[in-house]
Amino acid sequence: MNKQLSFLPEIDRKATQKRVEDMLDTVRVYKQIGFVRREIKNTPSYDPRFHGATNLTTDQVGDNASWNVDAEQRIKEITERVDKAISRLSKKEREIIIKRYLEEEDAYDYIICGEIGMSKRSYERTKARAFYKLAFMLRLEVMVEAEPAF
Repeated sequence: MNKQLSFLPEIDRKATQKRVEDMLDTVRVYKQIGFVRREIKNTPSYDPRFHGATNLTTDQVGDNASWNVDAEQRIKEITERVDKAISRLSKKEREIIIKRYLEEEDAYDYIICGEIGMSKRSYERTKARAFYKLAFMLRLEVMVEAEPAF
């Protein structure tokens, strides 16, 4: 079996697309509503505890405060990375990604295709190329398992 050699690795397209879409969705939600902080639970539990003292204490306020700071910083960094990666795409690729994934939640491919004046086939190829580039720029690619050569 002869396989064509390529310097580009073979990726699992569906899994890679899912990872990129999930990241774009996270960025869209963050840009639209901001960061949603975790609140502490202040409801006592009246369930009986049948074990002895464990000498463990919890700091629910401290845990939530550190989670809020860390998670918000992580989402800000993700947003900056995505914005930088999108800015490196071509004009058409950037327009497709922004209109489809970052502006509105209910934007469909056929609507955007008509808005930017592209044929469906050209739109799909351009979108696929944009996903491929974003996956590698954001390090979200999922590689296809290589078959062992025996």
